[in-house]
Amino acid sequence: MRIATAQYQSNMNQSLQLNQERMSNLTQQMATGKRIQLPSDDPVDSVRLSRLQREEAAIGQYRDNIASIKIRLTKTEGYLGSMVNDINSGRDLMVWALDGSNTPADLRAMSTPLEALRDSLFFNANSVDQEGRYVFSGTKTATPPMAYNPNAAPGSRYSYAGNTNEQRVVVGNGLTQVANDNMKGMEALLNSIDATIATLAGPAINVNAPATRNVLVANLDAFDAGLDMVSSKIAVLGGKQNILDTLDANHGNISLSNQMAITDIGQLDMGLAATELNGYSTALQATYKAYGRIGTLSLFSAL
Repeated sequence: MRIATAQYQSNMNQSLQLNQERMSNLTQQMATGKRIQLPSDDPVDSVRLSRLQREEAAIGQYRDNIASIKIRLTKTEGYLGSMVNDINSGRDLMVWALDGSNTPADLRAMSTPLEALRDSLFFNANSVDQEGRYVFSGTKTATPPMAYNPNAAPGSRYSYAGNTNEQRVVVGNGLTQVANDNMKGMEALLNSIDATIATLAGPAINVNAPATRNVLVANLDAFDAGLDMVSSKIAVLGGKQNILDTLDANHGNISLSNQMAITDIGQLDMGLAATELNGYSTALQATYKAYGRIGTLSLFSAL
């Protein structure tokens, strides 16, 4: 069979280009370690990889959200713990103040620690996070939760300026967790302490006078109510942190499974690739050699 020179050169060029393309693809695969460079390399596994990577990205965001919430909850728990200490100290003071044997001087001496406790509770209730947002304002994070009116009468100078709305953060597929808190109810305790301080500073204070005892008993009840409120918030925070720890561990297990599947599907078999690369390289060299030999042949060489 006679083959035209032009057809022969075209066939040789196609063979050389094909081998070079295959070697280039293999080299790129070996450089990246990925079997699939383009979706057309393996459409089915490419779709599976895309789904796994999308799920992995979502899990990463869930875990970032969980880490952020846990930081906020830990700080909030610290503020609430300080409040519990203050409230317990204030309650002890009220129990002592209700002792009928106290002198007026004894009662007046209690004003200073009560003022410190009131100011400490007010400060903690108006705590801000590292971004300058108020922790206990509900969703009104730009507004101090505890407002103070110096012109009002003692016992009514504190009010709650935040709200009780929840700020929910996505922590899983269809799962959200409340990340904020509020201090609604603390204003009643602050007003009660403020009224007690004003009463103890009176010129004719008498612990056995009904009016005085009513103020002290009301303050003791306010401390008990405040302790119940803050302690219940701490218990809720503990429950949230346990849930978040469990969710984070579950996300970690799923992420590990996804990463193993991504590796199994998309990772290049280096041994097989090296063998194929060697084969293509040998074929390319043989094609060049044959092309060179045939190119030098002439009809006169056979005569």
